Amino acid sequence: MKTVPDHLAIILDGNGRWAKRRGLPRLMGHRAGLRKLEEMVRLVKRQGIRYFSVYAFSTENWNRPKMEVDGLMSLFRYYIRHKVDAIKAEGGRIRFAGRRENIPADLLEMMRWAEERTAGETTIDFILCLNYGGRAEVLDAVNALLESGHRGPVTEADLRRFFYLPDVPDPDLIVRTSGELRLSNFWLWEAAYSEFYFTDIHWPDFDEAALRTALEDYAGRERRYGGLKS
Repeated sequence: MKTVPDHLAIILDGNGRWAKRRGLPRLMGHRAGLRKLEEMVRLVKRQGIRYFSVYAFSTENWNRPKMEVDGLMSLFRYYIRHKVDAIKAEGGRIRFAGRRENIPADLLEMMRWAEERTAGETTIDFILCLNYGGRAEVLDAVNALLESGHRGPVTEADLRRFFYLPDVPDPDLIVRTSGELRLSNFWLWEAAYSEFYFTDIHWPDFDEAALRTALEDYAGRERRYGGLKS
């Protein structure tokens, strides 16, 4: 097994709990979590990882209090406006995965601008899963396949053509911070043979040492495909 994953995915969990422990509003935890992303792109790049995806906002997160959702949208605006050039300087190509509906029009335009501005970078693909849900992705792909006029049996290749980012390889390693032990609708199809790593560290505290520990754990595993270990 290659010792470094081609595609590392992280579920960014624990921002609210990080803030609560410090007596801060939840939104300050989200702000700290977004600040962590710029640092993590650099660290992941240094490890030679080609694809780095993060679960930033799920299709279910719209059910959170309106003040929190509005605050998150403002933080995303700020992050995109001020951090795109720094990521571009690292050779990072910014991409987004998820449904585009419901996202405020001005934020959607910023997302398009970020993708266009970094489209020529080839060192690392930095993928923000925003308004993303694994079930939604499969449903959207099925509907798009039907709308394309496809007839007859459907293969995995047929369906994958209509995923949000069909050229991105499946995640080799999925990390979840803050101690929760579930996928929460993240990369459901793509995670079929991913390795999983869970840590109690809240996302804003996830640092270079924590990243190395996760990657060392991954490097020591024997990956198996297509069946159960006997």
